[in-house]
Amino acid sequence: MHTDTERCVRAVQSKDARFDGWFFTAVLTTRIYCRPSCPVVPPKAENMTFYPSAAACQQAGFRACKRCRPDTSPGSPEWNARADVVARAMRLIRDGVVDRDGVPGLAARLGYSTRQIERQLLTELGAGPLALARAQRAQTARILIETTDLPMADAAFAAGFSSIRTFNETVREVFALAPSELRSRAARGRQPHTPGAISLRLPFRAPLNPDNLFGHLVATGVPGVEEWRDGAYRRTLSLPYGHGIAELTPRPDHIGAVLSLTDLRDLTHAISRCRWLLDLDADPVAVDGQLREDPLLAPLVDKAPGRRVPRTADAEEFAVRAVLGQQVSTAAARTHAARLVTAHGVPVDDPRGGLTHLFPAPRALADLDPETLALPRSRRTTLTTLVGSLADGTLKLGFDSDWDEARSRLIALPGFGPWTVEAIAMRALGDPDAFLPTDLGVRRAAAGLGLPSTPAALTGCAAPWRPWRAYAVQYLWATDTHPINNLPV
Repeated sequence: MHTDTERCVRAVQSKDARFDGWFFTAVLTTRIYCRPSCPVVPPKAENMTFYPSAAACQQAGFRACKRCRPDTSPGSPEWNARADVVARAMRLIRDGVVDRDGVPGLAARLGYSTRQIERQLLTELGAGPLALARAQRAQTARILIETTDLPMADAAFAAGFSSIRTFNETVREVFALAPSELRSRAARGRQPHTPGAISLRLPFRAPLNPDNLFGHLVATGVPGVEEWRDGAYRRTLSLPYGHGIAELTPRPDHIGAVLSLTDLRDLTHAISRCRWLLDLDADPVAVDGQLREDPLLAPLVDKAPGRRVPRTADAEEFAVRAVLGQQVSTAAARTHAARLVTAHGVPVDDPRGGLTHLFPAPRALADLDPETLALPRSRRTTLTTLVGSLADGTLKLGFDSDWDEARSRLIALPGFGPWTVEAIAMRALGDPDAFLPTDLGVRRAAAGLGLPSTPAALTGCAAPWRPWRAYAVQYLWATDTHPINNLPV
């Protein structure tokens, strides 16, 4: 979008927050870059230039605006709506892969050479993987500086910097303030925070309807791993350097997040997983606008716009849970998952609530005795085959997966039908066009709207909803009175 100068200028002049994260405005006279909705008086059109990423702005010598804080914009929705190599690379960089494994590790995950990855990112984003990772490190550093009392040296290494000098230089260059100045400015309005926890705001593009989002996560939550407490959804997280607990609270203009981590180097990863879980980088205006074109869906969208797709913090975890939930009620699926967690999950301490375990990783389930499972024999085979494939690496699932390849590998496993594959594609892989025409709730809602309820005919009628059929499913599900559609009390 940043190449459409006229459209970008109109968005800046109208301070349109819908475009935050889509592009960044760099002001040639002040050498500052902003988000489109910056509250200051818009500069003259001839003094504006546009970039697709904050990293490209920084690389061109611009510093972040102190008023609109462009580093806190929602992520571009483009990376979650695509499955090409650039989109997958951006999801991995956002997840901290470059900080942990370097550019060679990023390239290996994607199956390309480092040169190919750098060329494609430079072409589309105006910055290579190192510059993009540096911009993210600066954002993580700012969060640690402003929301914790960590010594600056600890904040630097937790944010992914290799030296204090690089940390200081980057913060000064990006924010035009020294780390100590950032902390003193933030301390004036800081609210009291929980010791040992990091409190932050997760931005999103309005509107956001929290009902089905949090309702689904809580109604299907695994006891001991997830809970709803004091108006917040809480869950344990398995992270690269340790584990953590995320507490996410819906607010009118943001999601309040409290992260308790055993290793602060996991902060970038934890934030990425929380944003992914709640689908916070979606563009609801684009999604709802297209779905409204169907006169049968339009009333549902108008009634409660801004529905998101409730995702998962771990794709492999959800695949296991999807198998446990085959052909049983939501309550039964939770019971099966809770037994698995109690027997094989890693115990954690949660002084603030009732979380007790991390969901077991595939390797922990690799030696699972199928006779201990209270499941039909065929489903035991399905589960053990899935776990074995995930544990030995023949099946790889993550939000960086190629959607078509993952589908073909899943459908080849015994006991995997279209419903299970599409549920995993929707909630674990993040495909916005995943569709569940065989789902009972979808078929019942379709019949109530006057749509055909047979899978083949319903799929044909849903063609105009593409590429947002996963969001259409949320609106169809919302016609029912199931707890997944209601914000917990």
